[in-house]
Amino acid sequence: MNNYLTAPRTSKKMPEGIPYIIGNELAERFSFYGMKCILIIFMTKYLMDASGSLAPMNKEDATYWYHLFTSAVYFTPLIGAIIADAFFGKYKTILALSIVYCLGHLALAMDETRLGLTLGLTLISIGAGGIKPCVSAHVGDQFGKTNSHLLEKIFSWFYLSINLGAFISTILTPFLLVKYGPAVAFGVPGGLMLIATWVFWLGRNVFIHIPAGGMGFIRETFSLSGIKSISRLFIIYLFVAVFWALFDQTGSTWVLQAENLNRYWLGVHWLPSQIQAINPIMILVFAPLFAYFLYPKMGKYFEVTPLRKISIGLFLAVPSFIIIGMVQSWLDAGQTPSIAWQVVAYAILTAAEVLVSITCLEFSYTQAPNKMKSLIMGFFMLSVSIGNIFTAMVNAFIQNPDGSSKLEGASYFYFFAGTMMVTSMLFLLVLKYYKPKTYLHEETK
Repeated sequence: MNNYLTAPRTSKKMPEGIPYIIGNELAERFSFYGMKCILIIFMTKYLMDASGSLAPMNKEDATYWYHLFTSAVYFTPLIGAIIADAFFGKYKTILALSIVYCLGHLALAMDETRLGLTLGLTLISIGAGGIKPCVSAHVGDQFGKTNSHLLEKIFSWFYLSINLGAFISTILTPFLLVKYGPAVAFGVPGGLMLIATWVFWLGRNVFIHIPAGGMGFIRETFSLSGIKSISRLFIIYLFVAVFWALFDQTGSTWVLQAENLNRYWLGVHWLPSQIQAINPIMILVFAPLFAYFLYPKMGKYFEVTPLRKISIGLFLAVPSFIIIGMVQSWLDAGQTPSIAWQVVAYAILTAAEVLVSITCLEFSYTQAPNKMKSLIMGFFMLSVSIGNIFTAMVNAFIQNPDGSSKLEGASYFYFFAGTMMVTSMLFLLVLKYYKPKTYLHEETK
């Protein structure tokens, strides 16, 4: 570790380690989203019991467990962030837990029972704890004050790599599930995770390795500035959590709805899980469009601050669920609406995601004291966890003993739209009183 650079050099150029991080993230995101996009279909159609007989979950149970798993995936990063920032550093933490992640994929590919599902998802959740908070913070660590102006664009490109991997895997993996079964469908993402780990290891000599903070991390975390930073950001994350409660349903309730829609669109008969590919391909379009065109145009009329971007994104999530609610009402009336209606909802929700998620990633990094970068990213991930816990609890609460639901049909989606609207209006108070404070690493000559 002593041979590695421990602080950014003075430079106006893109850091050398960025291509390795982007390549790693592309492969890792293929792995994660490939597995995740077929998960709800696997649980409701392919899951077996110990004797090898089909034993699928019902839709309500599958939705509950899907969001419980998603919540776990985004809770463990808080623990991983503490391990990275206090003890081992980001690089070692990412590398070690990537191996655990690979073992999770192996378990899913080899065992189609609830045991294999539980073991696989548990290992993936643990592995995600070391990857998710550290990778985005590791991106920021490569920059000093001289090239910090590139951060916004690099985080956009970072997010683009995530969504390119997600797009390819979301198109391919559902096909593999139908054509070759769960073993291959889960195995291919596992192979990509191995590639992701290898690519990350290749970049070890050009990365900036910010040393673990040790006791300095503990002192900074519990210092007045550390507590204030966590408290200020956590207020924002509570509002953002509601956004994730809506957004992550694109992998559960939206997929289950898509099974009943007319999925012939653009000359292609889409599989229910494949429609999720609309989101990452739209990210590939919207992220640069917003960064290079929309934000500069908006800046001519008012100051485009990160919190204002987030606020607009929260409000924008509301109509997406109103549209999905309308579609569900048509289904309940015996009609078969086109999948194109979901595409419209995806477009609106994706625009909201760009405004909320990309902005929050960049903002979180800049607002974290230097020894707490991964920890703050862990708290950001916790907002996703809280949102998914909320969705899981709603699905558990609305189930009646007779199998019916307290939120039947379209009312389910309107409930979430209403919750998002109230959240968005309350967030306006944050805009009025929140005072940001920026922290960036010092440079070396």
